[in-house]
Amino acid sequence: MSLSTITALSPLDGRYAPKLAALRPIMSEHGYMHRRVQVEVAWFIALSDAGFAEFKPLTTGARAYLLGLIKNFSEADSAAIKEIEKTTNHDVKAVEYWIKSKFEARPELEKAAEFVHFACTSEDINNTSHALQLRSGRDQVVLPGLDRIVLKLREMAHAFADVPMLSRTHGQTASPTTVGKEMANVVMRLQTACEKIAAVKIMGKMNGAVGNYNAHLSAWPEFDWEAFSKKVIETPEPLGLGLTFQPYSIQIEPHDYMAELFDAVARANTILIDLSRDIWGYVSLGYFKQRLKAGEIGSSTMPHKVNPIDFENAEGNLGLANALLKHLAEKLPVSRWQRDLTDSTVLRNMGVALGYAALAYTSLLTGLNKLEINEEALASDLDASWEVLAEPIQTVMRRFGVQGAYEKLKEVTRGKTVTAEALHGLIQSLEIPQAEKDRLLAMTPGSYVGKAAELARRV
Repeated sequence: MSLSTITALSPLDGRYAPKLAALRPIMSEHGYMHRRVQVEVAWFIALSDAGFAEFKPLTTGARAYLLGLIKNFSEADSAAIKEIEKTTNHDVKAVEYWIKSKFEARPELEKAAEFVHFACTSEDINNTSHALQLRSGRDQVVLPGLDRIVLKLREMAHAFADVPMLSRTHGQTASPTTVGKEMANVVMRLQTACEKIAAVKIMGKMNGAVGNYNAHLSAWPEFDWEAFSKKVIETPEPLGLGLTFQPYSIQIEPHDYMAELFDAVARANTILIDLSRDIWGYVSLGYFKQRLKAGEIGSSTMPHKVNPIDFENAEGNLGLANALLKHLAEKLPVSRWQRDLTDSTVLRNMGVALGYAALAYTSLLTGLNKLEINEEALASDLDASWEVLAEPIQTVMRRFGVQGAYEKLKEVTRGKTVTAEALHGLIQSLEIPQAEKDRLLAMTPGSYVGKAAELARRV
């Protein structure tokens, strides 16, 4: 059976493949190989500038050629590396040999070929490559996907700032809010989560087999290898990697920043699970309608149905993403002694975790863009819930010292169908200033929204 979108084991490369086109070049094995080549080339060029008599600075032409290997790296190049790996049975060594093969007929580079991967352990290349992948995945896919959702929710917060809506604390009728304010709540939460994701320092180390520069110092004992490594890691691309230097490690970078990043993404996803479930509920209540799509079928047997499938899809995929992200965050910082390989296979699933998240962001945004407010349903629910005005009435009563205010309102409202007439009769009987009576009499469930509209417009 050949591999295709309908034979792929993962739906990310099958059913949902077109929706993940932006992530695939970054987080795939091809993307991983590309970054490995980038790291090896950056290290090689930096070594030529280190002042060693045995490795003179490269010419401008050689540098341009090497940087071109990165810039023009293709799927065919990845396939060539995989072919070499069939012999080496070692993926990093295959990258080294591929780079050296590109030195053929270039005497300057052929002469210096043994400085490719010089003093490096495989993990020096791998951890920095993973860091470059994660930085790109975060900056080019995850954060833009979340930003688009924030933008849409902010638009909804402003558009529906004045549209009153019955709250439902514990599933029961509660003090009204506005649709816009509920969207604003999520905007603020999500913005904070995005700031946490963006603030994670993406780290890398290049310090040898157990983190002590053993091999480096055996070649040049007097050279400051730590400063050199830091320079390569922190110098901006393309001559460096533009990462944050990790000064202490065992054979592997500790992966603590990865755990921090994955936890931060998972927190954002949890906020979106909350949103997806709430919108699903509001659609169920009729507060939102969904724009119809020609030819789309909601149920194979019930022709009337327009299901909130985008929010269900988002919720499901966010859950899958978080299951993987949480495992990555818990597992990756743990290594037996100076190195074990349990992280290696797990790290290959970073793209899967981010893929489910990116897929969910697309589904959620699609669902949000289909929503239409149903002000009639919102108004109808409010008009049937006059009991929510028990709160302002008893609060005003307490202001003016009316004894047992809470208890009196509880007696006439709790568990009962409350009418406007009944509340107005109660208000008229109160021993409070007439101006306050008039203010309470003018109040409706739809007007009792506090600062909701102002708060909604502020985001």
